[in-house]
Amino acid sequence: MAEATPCILQKVNALHIVERLRAAGHLAYWVGGCVRDRLLGREPKDYDIATSARPEQIRALFPSAGAVGAHFGVMLVDGVEVATFRSDSSYSDGRRPDHVTFETSPAADAARRDFTINGLFLDPLSGEVLDFVGGRDDLARGIVRAIGDPAARFAEDHLRLLRAVRFASRFGFVLDGATAQAMRQHAAQLRQVAAERVREELTRILVEGGAAAGLTMLRETGLLVQVLPEVAAMEGVEQPPEHHPEGDVFVHTRLLLAGLREPTESLAWGALLHDCGKPPTFVRTAGRIRFDGHAAVGARMASQILTRLRASSAVQDQVVSLVAHHMDWLHVEAMRPSTLRRFLRLPHFAEHQELHRLDCAASSRNFAHYHFVQDALAALTEADLRPAPLLTGHDLIAAGLPPGPAFSSILEALETAQLDGRVTTREQALALPEVVIALARHHLDGQGE
Repeated sequence: MAEATPCILQKVNALHIVERLRAAGHLAYWVGGCVRDRLLGREPKDYDIATSARPEQIRALFPSAGAVGAHFGVMLVDGVEVATFRSDSSYSDGRRPDHVTFETSPAADAARRDFTINGLFLDPLSGEVLDFVGGRDDLARGIVRAIGDPAARFAEDHLRLLRAVRFASRFGFVLDGATAQAMRQHAAQLRQVAAERVREELTRILVEGGAAAGLTMLRETGLLVQVLPEVAAMEGVEQPPEHHPEGDVFVHTRLLLAGLREPTESLAWGALLHDCGKPPTFVRTAGRIRFDGHAAVGARMASQILTRLRASSAVQDQVVSLVAHHMDWLHVEAMRPSTLRRFLRLPHFAEHQELHRLDCAASSRNFAHYHFVQDALAALTEADLRPAPLLTGHDLIAAGLPPGPAFSSILEALETAQLDGRVTTREQALALPEVVIALARHHLDGQGE
């Protein structure tokens, strides 16, 4: 029998939990994103339950339950969050309510949630949907609307500003007018949100689908300049029309994001930031537009941005590499074999390929360099790209050269000659000028002592 997937197991658990709560005399419903996704014909990734049962009553029914936030009435039962109906007081930190009041009805609980499409309840036993906030109508019309007063909802949790964009871009929805206006008025509140929370939402906007629409919404609501001023600065920065008929740097970046298909986190950020170095390097001389060194400048900027957002070192390293090397593609056909092979063996090179393909598709649509590399990769083996070394440090010591800082440059020169096909044997490697000169210098230094 095939092993059940985690989402199926959680669905089974969520159904069982509702049955147990109901049998004990409590109200219990599936709530939030799982209801929204089911009504949209999507398979929910996780399930949440709202109930009239208090935390202590939940624990009595499920002794193994853990407290996710007992103060807020949230318990974890078999991987499913089970929350007591509640209403919230003020949010002095812009993230969590200062106090909560446990309620007995789902209607009161719905009123404190973020958006109407997330405020729906489902009875999984009967299939009945409870809608106290107009969420079903907004789902049908494709609208993201804050529940109640939008300004109050965003004041409660400032991250909802980005969540609104995420939901709208992921589902291809539009922002309700009053909600969008409140977002523009409260955009500066995002500066009070922890950097890692901002990064997590931005990443989800980039990878969950609709990244291009998300970028546009971030700009139109004034959020982009608050969280990524370096990307906001791309708007209006002209590009040479012969290479970029699509328009300015922002337009180009948006088109590139539109081509993303289930990207990794690093590829998505690389796509967003690959040209972030263009605004500060823009010059117009003799009627020509130039961005001299923008890849190197952009790599430094990408590192600063992702450090500020507290991205992992692995993501930072790969994004910086993507940005730093994205212009190298213009020279692949003229590269020496050693240079080309080192380029082709960059970590996660498939992401470099995809970024270049997207870059071409969003500009000149000239894929010549992309196809050249595809052909080169098809013709080269792993041994061609990473040949076993003909000499090691031990060999250099045996030849009479003492260990020292020169070793790394000598071994790099040896590998370059090997990748270029100039040497294929150990004897040829020992006869390389770099090795011979190093040995001769050491011999002469020894005679002079």
